[in-house]
Amino acid sequence: MKHLLKLGDLSPEEILHVLDTADQLKRLHQAGQDPKVLTGKSVALIFNKNSTRTRTSFEVGIYQMGGQGTFLNAATELQIARGEPIQDTARVLGRYYDALVYRTYRQSEVEALAQYSGVPVISGMTDYAHPLQVLTDLMTVREKLGRLEGVRAAFIGDGYNMANSLIVGCLKMGMSLTVACPKGYRPAADVLMFARSCGAPFCLTDNPDEAARGAQVLFTDVWTSMGMEREAERRRRDFAGYTLDAARMALTAPGCLVQHPLPAHRGEEITEEVLEAHAAEIFDEAENRLHVEKAVLAILLAGY
Repeated sequence: MKHLLKLGDLSPEEILHVLDTADQLKRLHQAGQDPKVLTGKSVALIFNKNSTRTRTSFEVGIYQMGGQGTFLNAATELQIARGEPIQDTARVLGRYYDALVYRTYRQSEVEALAQYSGVPVISGMTDYAHPLQVLTDLMTVREKLGRLEGVRAAFIGDGYNMANSLIVGCLKMGMSLTVACPKGYRPAADVLMFARSCGAPFCLTDNPDEAARGAQVLFTDVWTSMGMEREAERRRRDFAGYTLDAARMALTAPGCLVQHPLPAHRGEEITEEVLEAHAAEIFDEAENRLHVEKAVLAILLAGY
């Protein structure tokens, strides 16, 4: 693994290596034995989108491993906001930093950063993919259920970056997956092509009850992602009936997990009742972002 740009770039073995390393680093952290494998390393955190979990977990994780993280607001602080080409920014930052984390809108910008920087690049999220979050989800599901292979999973919501990455990550790990979204909000065409060709059980539907029925883990996400605020009213109408509520949870397998990347819009994609009933696993999921990000950095920069 040279970069983490999207899960489609990783083999199942590489995904498992990230998860195993994250488990190990979590155990070491709980024992107060964080390995200082990033001593002398600097990581740039370049953000075009707002963030709570991605920014803070990276800053804390880098510190715990002995490195230095620098937050850079790409929208207000860097020259790319004034038109500098991404390849020029990449060439410069790659000479200063040991790794770059980029949270932005276009996947092509993350790919360009990796092409020109000469150092490892990690996607902190794009409109196309959210690989760190789905690695975190996989870590949490395995932690709770003891396995990934054969787990029956479902995603209900927008076929956006989370759905794209969940399809790739879940199917590569041998899980079955049903994705329920309105017809105008389906996942990316290349992701659906992968799903239909990989041989793992996959279903795309516009019926959220069909997705929920018998599921052992239910994933959801906000209906209106960053940059889509002007579409919020239309999206609320289009996603009516896609809420994770008590009636829908009653269709799932006993002990079904709920996973949400947060922030949650209570009353839209998930009710207050369901979120609070599953708060333990949702906030364990949020904590696990820290350990997954540390694992990715340890693999890329310290040869773990």
